[in-house]
Amino acid sequence: MKVAFFSTKSYDKDSFTKQIPHFKHQFTFLEPKLDLDTAKLAAGHDAVCAFVNDHLDEPVLRKLAELKIKRIVLRCAGYNQVNLETADELGFKICRVPAYSPEAVAEHAFALILSLSRKTHKSFNRVRDNNFSLEGLVGFNLAGKTVGVIGTGAIGTAFCKIALGFGCTVLAYDLIESKELKQIGVNYMSLDELLSDSQIISLHCPLTPGTKHLINPQTISQMPDGVMLINTSRGALIDTKAAIKGLKSKKIGYLGIDVYEQEEDLFFRNLSEEILMDEYISRLMTFPNVLITGHQAFLTREALEQIATTTLFNLDEMAQNKPLTNQIKLLKQF
Repeated sequence: MKVAFFSTKSYDKDSFTKQIPHFKHQFTFLEPKLDLDTAKLAAGHDAVCAFVNDHLDEPVLRKLAELKIKRIVLRCAGYNQVNLETADELGFKICRVPAYSPEAVAEHAFALILSLSRKTHKSFNRVRDNNFSLEGLVGFNLAGKTVGVIGTGAIGTAFCKIALGFGCTVLAYDLIESKELKQIGVNYMSLDELLSDSQIISLHCPLTPGTKHLINPQTISQMPDGVMLINTSRGALIDTKAAIKGLKSKKIGYLGIDVYEQEEDLFFRNLSEEILMDEYISRLMTFPNVLITGHQAFLTREALEQIATTTLFNLDEMAQNKPLTNQIKLLKQF
């Protein structure tokens, strides 16, 4: 099949190019993200390959349908960017990559925790200026701390295992409890109990109407003073305004995020020569106890290889009209 590949970055092209010789598909690598203005670039293709910030809302889906394109492969696990009702109405077939090295994201979450707890990012900058003072760099041990994990899917499970390895007490909340995690010492409880009892809280749940702004003024008020909050899942799980207020009041003692509620026009781009017009992320970056990375938690060689392999496998099944292993159930309600 001929595939229009949107939001292409160099690492995407490299990882897919290595795998393409083993599959019978032709790719047109396109730098622009997919939206209503760029959808026309898919003309003449059989399928579209999209990423997390590409638009697959009703107008874009109808435009793709006009172009006779009814196949979409997402090179990501989440699919909150897809209008499932419209996709179902128009008869789209959509596949995703359900798992691509959960350890990559879990390890990055811990990188944020360790950087914030031991201030290694500050130390790095000091030493480059020949400043070897230890003033202001006092951190805290992770061993013995209580870590709350919201969402224990593949990534949350990997995160729990790392936390246990550090000697943490691990609390968890999920609609479906894992027998495996219970057996190794993870304690499931209600969300209210987790929020009030955890010194570190890490988010690993999908973005749905029910989880949007899961972290809000009310839930923040339930947390202990000085809590560390980590988000490597989806930006809109956190109400950014509420997080800023929590930081100002010192209710939130540390904030580490790899995703951001309004990241679409910021992340994956070099804006070093521009003035950021987003006042909320600009405000977040003024706090000394906030660490932001630009949606890189997934970015390991192993994960990129798995993303490419699974996406190409999904295209193979589509081309051969086979049952789709990784098809999104279009009628599923979030």
